[in-house]
Amino acid sequence: MLTEDLRQQFISVVGQKWFLDSPNELHAYSYDATPLLQSIPDAVIVPGSVQEVAAVLRMANEHRIPVIARGSGTNLAGGAIPVQGGIVLNMNRFNQIYEIDEKNLTATLGPGVITADLHTAVEAVGLFYPPDPGSMRISTVGGNVAQGAGGMRGLKYGVTKDYVMGLEYVLPTGEVLRSGGKNVKDVAGYDLTRLLVGSEGTLGVITEITVKLLPFPATKRTLVVYCRNLVDAARIVERIIAARIIPATIEFLDQATMKVVDDFAKLGLPLDMASMLLIEQDGVEAQVVQDIEKIADIARQTGAAEVRMAATMEEGAKLLAARRSALSALSRLRPTTILEDATVPRARLAEMVEEIERVARKYNLQICTFGHAGDGNLHPTCMTDERDHEEIERVERAFEEIFHAAIRFGGTITGEHGVGMAKSRYLHLKVGEGAIELMERLKAAFDPNNILNPGKVFAKRDRRRIVVRQS
Repeated sequence: MLTEDLRQQFISVVGQKWFLDSPNELHAYSYDATPLLQSIPDAVIVPGSVQEVAAVLRMANEHRIPVIARGSGTNLAGGAIPVQGGIVLNMNRFNQIYEIDEKNLTATLGPGVITADLHTAVEAVGLFYPPDPGSMRISTVGGNVAQGAGGMRGLKYGVTKDYVMGLEYVLPTGEVLRSGGKNVKDVAGYDLTRLLVGSEGTLGVITEITVKLLPFPATKRTLVVYCRNLVDAARIVERIIAARIIPATIEFLDQATMKVVDDFAKLGLPLDMASMLLIEQDGVEAQVVQDIEKIADIARQTGAAEVRMAATMEEGAKLLAARRSALSALSRLRPTTILEDATVPRARLAEMVEEIERVARKYNLQICTFGHAGDGNLHPTCMTDERDHEEIERVERAFEEIFHAAIRFGGTITGEHGVGMAKSRYLHLKVGEGAIELMERLKAAFDPNNILNPGKVFAKRDRRRIVVRQS
């Protein structure tokens, strides 16, 4: 609990309007998009300038008050939950695009800018910001940077970390620092920009971001491939890449996901198929046509049951929009939907999907799988009911087996969602205890009093019971 004196000090910095502590307001910031996790903050502060951020952090650091920076709250690993109470620092007033630099192909913006709004703004001048997380119409760029977000175009274009060129950020001491900038080449000292990307709000509060832009692709073509088994789908992906073709997108949906998405989006998918691949290529038209034709030939030669070309760019966009609706469609089935995130090398994709199906049968669970087949990033998604504690126990044991399988196949416990609270107990499987100790020392160097998003990444816990901290 904040004392009345501290409460007034924070109000003096941001104003009464931007200091929120009514029960309804605190409840709204007690959870993110991760099921089964909740904790009530002591206050929510909505700063409007870097000076206000610095002042809030200085006071919080002096009084050892936890601070959790937050955007839209779309986090899927419990990263935005104030598990130890304290202050939620809502950064959504930093929602301006300050500059689109067409000469240097960069954009500079606040962390509160919605990702899709950045896409719209840069595309209006013929430029392209490729990172496209599934939550892009809701999530903020600051949240994408903090989590190291991925997306459907990661195979060809890379992910958020590949586009962040510079940051302004604030340490718990209130010191405002900058790293990187508009320079294409810059090896002056340690790369603190890359260190902060994906640090999940544990090292500093980001207040400004400079990202790299590309020319907007001239055209796009979309291909849909249906397979009667999982092995053929995985083999098609492998052979496309072996043929030295890098599509913009290769998305995978298993049969269970296809059925739900088709019911949701009314696409008329052939539901007797075991899986489908949704493949998009973009670029110069002649090259795109050549690539798509070659991909279609590879698919047919590798056992595809059916190959369909989208007749128009609009039809292709509709198919991709339907893929983006997978989580929404699955969420209609049962009260609780747990979307997870595991990545394996492409060559192990079929084995991983088969392992997920085996685990689902073992624990008598409904798990649908979709994801970014081109980069091996799968999203096994379990439809369950958080009120059924026995079933939730089975869900947790199932995902534990899935994460162990990903590591066994040479993969990782998270490709794009982050560690947060939900996966901290599995982090050692990927990086080892020695690396965790090194990360903890880095954390202590930035944040010696451990006020920034405490209880995340390193703390070992699970979701087997709903965590509720009352104010």
